[in-house]
Amino acid sequence: MTDLAWIDTAITASRPQAIGALLRYFRDLDTAEEAFQNACLRALKAWPQNGPPRDPAAWLILVGRNVAIDDLRRGKKQQPLPDDEAISDLDDAESALAERLDGSHYRDDILRLLFICCHPELPPTQQIALALRIVSGLTVPQIARAFLVSDAAMEQRITRAKAKVARARVPFETPGAPERSERLGAVAAMIYLVFNEGYSASGDTAGIRAPLCEEAIRLARLLLRLFPSEPEIMGLTALMLLQHARAPARFDAHGEIVLLDEQDRGLWDTKLIAEGLALIDKAMRHRRTGAYQIQAAIAALHARATRPEDTDWAQIDLLYGSLEILQPSPVITLNRAVAVSKVRGAEAALAMIAPLEERLSNYFHYFGTRGALLLQLGRRDEARTAFDRAIALARTTAEANHIRMHLDRSKRDDAAERINP
Repeated sequence: MTDLAWIDTAITASRPQAIGALLRYFRDLDTAEEAFQNACLRALKAWPQNGPPRDPAAWLILVGRNVAIDDLRRGKKQQPLPDDEAISDLDDAESALAERLDGSHYRDDILRLLFICCHPELPPTQQIALALRIVSGLTVPQIARAFLVSDAAMEQRITRAKAKVARARVPFETPGAPERSERLGAVAAMIYLVFNEGYSASGDTAGIRAPLCEEAIRLARLLLRLFPSEPEIMGLTALMLLQHARAPARFDAHGEIVLLDEQDRGLWDTKLIAEGLALIDKAMRHRRTGAYQIQAAIAALHARATRPEDTDWAQIDLLYGSLEILQPSPVITLNRAVAVSKVRGAEAALAMIAPLEERLSNYFHYFGTRGALLLQLGRRDEARTAFDRAIALARTTAEANHIRMHLDRSKRDDAAERINP
């Protein structure tokens, strides 16, 4: 075989299963990761000659486990070893043992691995970094580049996360049904954090961080294969697909933000949209509404609108109302206010967000939204005050430039009125 791209694909797809199983055997993240890397090196030598194994994950688990056991023996470390009959002395060729590996553990292995990465003792930045390194297999330089930090800083972040996991003594037993449900919610939240790290990138970093969105979608699809009848995982996957479908239209050629109503919808990825719409429709049929499903339903209404004026803002308002009940948040109310402005006018939307100012006093989008609503009402002096505050809170150049565009328009309107009173 001359085209060896299938090896990289097989290894990437097998990584969560293999590391999850190796972690169950050795109960140490570093040992499991090193065992997997050694197995990958063996695969790069054996698979081009022997062809793909029938179960690449089982092959990598078997070889990684045996190589790690040999290393432990040579190092004379006091580590518990599997029973002798479970230890193979075979070479790199695929063996019958690989076919007999117990696949029933796979789902719990992967879920356990994902749960360890989003352990509650880890801050979100460490959760994301650990998941991208251990589950996704991204290199430290790749992760560092996405987070715009040095390789050394990212290496330290991942090392600290592993140390916290080790100190926490996370149990490795197969989780029961209630614990599995709890873990599933934590894993879904971590995956969405990964997605938002990529989605919130500005125009000048969008190309660097877009792979985070793609990796989050890959992890969500993996989770969906493990739990194919779980509507909230369908909703999460649909939400990310529908949001990511708009990526080609979110920034202009100069890296400036393009608002949803102004985006070229011909640039949206129709394949991602079709997949997302099918998933959210399937999730809704389960009649077990969750926050991800509601957010995906809102994204679906935008995706189904051929033109901005075709958007069903009244239905979006109702969906945000349901989301406020299910998951109360001033940010959700702020988002709802945009829909309210389309349905009942800027005055009603402004009244809705007025009580939020104290809680969102350091939130860029609050003052950007307030300024835009005031501008619609012709209250330009108040709008400029809100826009100035938004610029001071902007996290990226693209955000600041977007607000300056509104300020420039306000100044032009003032000048026009002085010329033509």
